[in-house]
Amino acid sequence: MRTFSDFSEIKSAVGTEIGVSDWVEVTQDRINQFAEATCDQQWIHVDQERARKESPGGTTIAHGLLSLALAPLFIRSVMGLKGLRNTLNYGADRIRYLAPVPAGSKLRGRVTVAEAEDVPPDGLRVNYHLVIEIEGGKKPACVAELIALHYR
Repeated sequence: MRTFSDFSEIKSAVGTEIGVSDWVEVTQDRINQFAEATCDQQWIHVDQERARKESPGGTTIAHGLLSLALAPLFIRSVMGLKGLRNTLNYGADRIRYLAPVPAGSKLRGRVTVAEAEDVPPDGLRVNYHLVIEIEGGKKPACVAELIALHYR
């Protein structure tokens, strides 16, 4: 975990990788809970028997948005900021899902500070480049440019 003392330290980290998270398992139970929460119960995600017979990989796969929903976990696990009052999700500039995530896979996040800009009176807008890797995978599951507003 890399801990930043203040906003100037984050700004000086622009262009650098700040960390790689631990692996997180994407179990079928996690996929089912996500499907329930989002009302997206497409068979490719939740019907293990049908997926075994009909899907190209022979198994269910996680929702792309489930992989992306792990972004806060990945980012918070590799960095901290002293004196932070709160953080708001400001959105995303670009998200690409490059490889399916079969149930039982493990994911981790590789986090880079891409941009950082002061937002008066006491904020900092940070663009994070996040690569979500699949353990043993040739391509990442997801590549995203995410934006956060940090307030002190």
